[in-house]
Amino acid sequence: MAKKTKTPWPTQDAMNQIYNMHLWGGKEFDFYSGTGSYDPKIINPYLKAVIAFLESHNNSLVVCDLGCGDFNIGKHLTKYTKKYIAIDIVENLIDRNKNTYKEDNLEFHCLDIAKDELPKADCVILRQVLQHVSNTEIQNVVRKLEAYKYIILTEHLPLGNFIPNKNIISGQGIRIKQNSGVNLLEAPFNLKIEDQKQLGEHILDNGKGRIVTTLYVLNLFNSFY
Repeated sequence: MAKKTKTPWPTQDAMNQIYNMHLWGGKEFDFYSGTGSYDPKIINPYLKAVIAFLESHNNSLVVCDLGCGDFNIGKHLTKYTKKYIAIDIVENLIDRNKNTYKEDNLEFHCLDIAKDELPKADCVILRQVLQHVSNTEIQNVVRKLEAYKYIILTEHLPLGNFIPNKNIISGQGIRIKQNSGVNLLEAPFNLKIEDQKQLGEHILDNGKGRIVTTLYVLNLFNSFY
């Protein structure tokens, strides 16, 4: 059972502000996780690739979605899993998701993924989450990722060559402003993997970078069953 921290959450405050002030747009919505969760050119190829991966495992995987947001993406994936555990740091958002999305194999939890114990699962989905947080928080997450077999990571990266993993203050934009992006395989994170495969790439308009989705296999024998 995942345990909820009792300590203050500065990152939670930043994310609360983003949703409350609609800093990612979508003022017509109660909660809105940004155009990257709604633009068909971005989400349709992503969903096709992730669904194909889940179906290749006969819909038998337990999936932990770290940073599920408004669940406009996750709602399409639940039926391809044995169990879908959706996590976000914004409590009001999780309460809303619990009331909006109800399926027998679906759970929602409000957790700080950098501080709290995470649920057991076969596969983690991290979709444009780490790009918003500091290196210290990413390092805390990476230590926990070693318990999972598969990671499906999506990050907003610059075009061309760049210096990875420049530090930022959580909730204060993303590394693209510094011509940087998150690469878990590089210092200071140095995630150890068995294999990797790029599942998709979307080039954004006006040279604003690219959104890349990568499947990492951490340990072929690392299953909690």
